[in-house]
Amino acid sequence: MKGTILFALTVLLCASVFGQTTDEKYAKDVISLDAIITAYYDVVSGASYEPWQFERDRYIHAKNAVITRLDDNGNAESHALEAEYVPLGLAPKADFYEKELKRKSSQFGNIAQVWSAFEIRTDPEVSSTIRGLNSIQLLYEKGRWWIASWTCEMESETNPLVTDFLKEE
Repeated sequence: MKGTILFALTVLLCASVFGQTTDEKYAKDVISLDAIITAYYDVVSGASYEPWQFERDRYIHAKNAVITRLDDNGNAESHALEAEYVPLGLAPKADFYEKELKRKSSQFGNIAQVWSAFEIRTDPEVSSTIRGLNSIQLLYEKGRWWIASWTCEMESETNPLVTDFLKEE
């Protein structure tokens, strides 16, 4: 009898955890600008043994989200969100933590702009000198926030954009 009850409880627990819809699992990620930006950094950060959070990442981004990166010369390369996953899926996962350093947000109606300085770490507790600045554009639709696009530029000796952003008041 105890074994049957234990088995039934295990099945119910698994069904409630693994049977959740995407909306139920990630609804808290999109209720505010702070929540979605926190989720934005959470999905890319983690230890090498933790699985990629592709489902969660897709949930916080709009269907046609555009990702743009600027190289050292200021040249832009843009692509769809799904293109981000190809190199990640092909290479072994390493410890990687993108830690937000400072954020500035502005919102007008159903659109928002977030400037977010970050640091890339291999250990969540050890700071590094690899830093960049994200420009994240969001929209509020269907009762929740979506990341419509983001652009990233890394800091360099000739382009101290994060240092300058951190100094701004």
